[in-house]
Amino acid sequence: MRQAFANLLRPLPLAGLLTILTVGYAMRFTAPGQRLLAGSALCAFLVLFVLLSVVPERMRRVQHAVLLLMPVVIVVLSAASARVGAAQVLMVVWVACAFTSWPRALAIGAGLLANLAFYLALRSGSEGDPLPMVLINMGFQALAAICVHYARAAEESRDALARVNADLLATRALLADSARDAERLRLARELHDVAGHKLTAMRLNLRALASEPALAGHPGIALAERLSGELLGDLRQVVQSLRDDRGLDLATALRALAAPFPRPLLDVGIAPGVRIADPAVAEAVLRLAQEALTNAARHANADHVWLHIDEENGGLRIEIHDDGWCGERVREGNGIAGMRERLAALSGTLELDRTASGGLRLLARLPA
Repeated sequence: MRQAFANLLRPLPLAGLLTILTVGYAMRFTAPGQRLLAGSALCAFLVLFVLLSVVPERMRRVQHAVLLLMPVVIVVLSAASARVGAAQVLMVVWVACAFTSWPRALAIGAGLLANLAFYLALRSGSEGDPLPMVLINMGFQALAAICVHYARAAEESRDALARVNADLLATRALLADSARDAERLRLARELHDVAGHKLTAMRLNLRALASEPALAGHPGIALAERLSGELLGDLRQVVQSLRDDRGLDLATALRALAAPFPRPLLDVGIAPGVRIADPAVAEAVLRLAQEALTNAARHANADHVWLHIDEENGGLRIEIHDDGWCGERVREGNGIAGMRERLAALSGTLELDRTASGGLRLLARLPA
């Protein structure tokens, strides 16, 4: 309910509501015998407009039905309030809605047919030629269509920029983690090869001095030899801890990937024992999550995506599912094909199915 109310307060729906209310104010000049029909038609258009604004993206059939009914209601309203002539303003609102929901070619064709039906209805119900008024109204419709087109283009550009930014943030997180691992390994080698070598040599010399008859039993030499042994043991522990493979910080990279998007929200769960040290495997998991987020937002209209990584038979098991709606049949597009190719290059597999609520579920497996 909160999301539906928020959709109504967006610029285009809010402008449409204000326009409909303005047309409703003009309906008071309708002939008394036609006011009931005009009021009913206007209320029907208002209901259809609100329904179009709040219906989820996944209910495409409902959207198409609403868009097809709206011009019919406009023609009825125009016939009932021909003396007022305000119903044609609603055609501008409908064209804006059509260009928002339909492909451009389909919206143009539907707009021409609707204006033709509108012209024929006015011509049969009025004495003068309604063509100039219809042509002027089509000019306003074209202006509304252009505004909607550029608004959609700006929104798509913003989303594309957000995806690129998220990709860069996630890649930067992985690169930074990989650089830290490389630096840690370099320090471990330097400590082992330089400091460890010199400490071992110093300890051997201290043992040789302690075996000299003149220095035998000297407490200072015995203490120095013992401390050098302890220091060498501590150094070996430090080197071992630096060499421990803790894996890449994949959780941080995944959260950075989802951070720029207001929806869907990404819930990441990584089993405690999972370690991913190979950058190629980490990048494959990132791209899998990225494509799942894009599909959930663009096609399934999901609000939440869950990603869980654990071990299975010595390999990785990545499960991703959302709370959206992917349709009765799962259709594999270029994004899914790209996932399969990336996983296949690492000898991995990908399975797709639907969740109980209708969302998309991805199950990827990668060998150790």
